[in-house]
Amino acid sequence: MSDFLNDPEAPASTSHIPGMSVRHTRAKGEPRFPDGPKADPAGSHFERRIRSFQPRRSRVTAGQADALQRLWPAWGLDIDGQRVIDPRELFGNGRPVVLEIGFGMGEATAQMAAADPDTNVLAVDVHTPGQGNLLSLADSHGLTNVRVANGDAIILLREMLTPDSLDGLRVYFPDPWPKKRHHKRRLIQPEFLTLAATRLKPGALVHCATDWEPYAEQMLEVLTAHPGFENTQVDGGFAPRPEFRPLTRFEGQGLDKGHVVNDLLFRRVPHA
Repeated sequence: MSDFLNDPEAPASTSHIPGMSVRHTRAKGEPRFPDGPKADPAGSHFERRIRSFQPRRSRVTAGQADALQRLWPAWGLDIDGQRVIDPRELFGNGRPVVLEIGFGMGEATAQMAAADPDTNVLAVDVHTPGQGNLLSLADSHGLTNVRVANGDAIILLREMLTPDSLDGLRVYFPDPWPKKRHHKRRLIQPEFLTLAATRLKPGALVHCATDWEPYAEQMLEVLTAHPGFENTQVDGGFAPRPEFRPLTRFEGQGLDKGHVVNDLLFRRVPHA
């Protein structure tokens, strides 16, 4: 796992030494990365619904910035909602496609892509350092089965993917929005599952994981109640962590603190 770890934190610097943070004085209106991900790709084309994510601003290292500039035109996708994408064209082949929503710094995503080169991974996040880090990891380890999408996963599912275009869905450690008044922002809700079900092929695996137990219970409840999915566990409960999901640093730190991590493995049932 250590081969895939890049330090996401680095002190500020005005130099371009690899691993050091980038500070660049931009003119007003100048894009942060001219050839990289857009700040708000969907713009005002779609309604401002309640969002399940909170964009985070943090420093981008020189290595991450370099990856964004070099690799985004070929391996990046801005979720603008203005076109329907063809996975065959996006990846250059017809292999199965798994959608991962929220990949953090991308270490686990890169490991899973390396372990399963015959599966394409479309990874979505809004965290610019993480986008750059995943692109850098994919490049340095020769991974051609990773594409990085920037923006709202709901718009991607609803506007840019066709029915039965996905062979799997991964949602690892989504924001738990722990305060009760924020529960409406949680991603795993009946409406989201209904949308995702239209894009998942029958038999597609939905894999969720969280270290926030109340959210795990909600995930289990809504997935169990949804007619489009069935639990792979005969007892109808949580699943043991499968070997193919790497243990991340974030997860390890939580386990050291006594957190309980729950995995959920559900399958898309055949269409009625």
